[in-house]
Amino acid sequence: MEDDTVVDTTNSAGSWNEETDWDGRNPISRATGSQWEHQTLYKSRRGRYYIVHTSQWQGSRPHAEWVSPQTATRWLILHEHELPDDLAKYADEVSE
Repeated sequence: MEDDTVVDTTNSAGSWNEETDWDGRNPISRATGSQWEHQTLYKSRRGRYYIVHTSQWQGSRPHAEWVSPQTATRWLILHEHELPDDLAKYADEVSE
């Protein structure tokens, strides 16, 4: 991570996979708009949210970034996941 924290997804307190939409030929990530690039949202055991970015492109490496509670809320709403209790208060703030 940018702040030198090492995250281990096996220690996460929660995780949510991206949703995909069929474009007639391929499943397309709602998060990235790509069939090749993907995201998974995680909640750390300390309660912080982060997104792991992965790609099917040869030579690419996964990377992770911390996201704000508002960004995590938007991500979960976009992917039609139920909001955890700690993010429910942001629902009205980030959507109409």
